[in-house]
Amino acid sequence: SAAFDTVNHQILLHTLQELGVSGSALSLLTSYLKDRTYRVVARISACLADISQWMSDHHLKLNLDKTELLFLPGKDCPTLDLTINIGTSVVSPTQTARNLGVILDNKLSFTANIAATTRCCRYTLYNIRKIRPQLTQKATQVLVQALVTSRLDYCNSLLAGLPACAIQPLQLIQNAAARLVFNLPKCSHTTPLFRSLHWLPVTARIHFKTLVLAYHAANGSGPSYIQDMVKLYTPARALRSASAKRLAAPSLRRGPKFPSAKTRGFAILAPKWWNELPIDIRTAESLHIFRRRLKTHLFRL
Repeated sequence: SAAFDTVNHQILLHTLQELGVSGSALSLLTSYLKDRTYRVVARISACLADISQWMSDHHLKLNLDKTELLFLPGKDCPTLDLTINIGTSVVSPTQTARNLGVILDNKLSFTANIAATTRCCRYTLYNIRKIRPQLTQKATQVLVQALVTSRLDYCNSLLAGLPACAIQPLQLIQNAAARLVFNLPKCSHTTPLFRSLHWLPVTARIHFKTLVLAYHAANGSGPSYIQDMVKLYTPARALRSASAKRLAAPSLRRGPKFPSAKTRGFAILAPKWWNELPIDIRTAESLHIFRRRLKTHLFRL
């Protein structure tokens, strides 16, 4: 059972001994808990072996030197040694791993990804600033949007629900980009600049991307794995809210004190943010109308 993953196995076995559990009952639990890590490792190793064999059959080769193992433990999960052996190669767990350009960490805090994005954008802004005297304002805006804003927006829905302090480095980059477009000093206020450029702040852009995905899911135009995460709310009896196009919000047994990876998931946040939108946005006839109304709504917040 996955319930055993939420407690430390050594503490559990020690507590059972103190409560008087002994003999075959204690031996059974001990053997079950002691073997759990081995079973997981064996299954992962077997899976990698199957993948390697399939690739060999199709004249491909699994590059084990670039294979990374990222272990995402649950809350209060004990530390496990998940070193994987495949042939003569050993794959050890890593703290971070890159997938499709996004750096994932074992706590899903995206701290490393934000730091890498910030570092890359800062270097790009530095290079643009060197040629800014030769550029017009319009050319600078196009350059910044192509090289900086696109990086800030890439997979930004993964950052939904993160605290403001985690998003702050990205917001500082956007502030610097806006000042560079207008060639203004570092102390210039950025809110009027964003409105002039029609740029949403970073947090609002994350909301925008997440809600666009929710629109696709609510209207059946998104991929199946997105549609499976959210469902339209259907009341048990005929109610006025049936035509409001709300999403069914999943219930959490107990809300955590601090945001966790679970509560930041798309299946949790998308229905919450969607249901908070005005009804004229939720019932937009097309994606173009939805995006226009949503952007106007976020600017007014």
